Amino acid sequence: MKFHYSVAISAAIGALVASALLVQVRAGGDKIAFPENYAQGQLYTTFDRADNKQYREYYTSAAALDAAKKGQPLPSGTVITLVQYAAKLDAQGNPEKDANGRFIKTNVVGYGVMEKRTGWGTEYPDNVRNGEWEYQSFTPEKKVNEKANLTGCFNCHKPLDKEDYVFTYDKMKSAAK
Repeated sequence: MKFHYSVAISAAIGALVASALLVQVRAGGDKIAFPENYAQGQLYTTFDRADNKQYREYYTSAAALDAAKKGQPLPSGTVITLVQYAAKLDAQGNPEKDANGRFIKTNVVGYGVMEKRTGWGTEYPDNVRNGEWEYQSFTPEKKVNEKANLTGCFNCHKPLDKEDYVFTYDKMKSAAK
């Protein structure tokens, strides 16, 4: 009888471990809602991305910019919103440029959002975790982009631990007023 009891307990513990591993795999962007008020924050930089012919705008809060200016980690509650626009193309399919040599934006093609909250990220192993950041991708209609590879976000941002996992951290420093 003791043997069967031990097997049952071992099986229950195994099931708990397996479900915890499933939670690790599933954790992610479902924590992030579309930031409807992103444009009320500060537009702190723009970027022409030639490889996918996009004009990009980056928005965040004044508090995040102030922290970056001081060289500090961005505060819990920081949301960074990337608005992706298609660049206007010429007859050959090349991006047209304005008088300043920048891509001319047309329609929104998507949104990328990073959000940082105290305690987020604890379910990830160290080789994936980006501090307390989570990522989500949204369609032009502001719906979750089910086709997005959020694992790619974690992998791409992972080497930026000295910049709080943010590619535009230096741009945030110079944008702070």
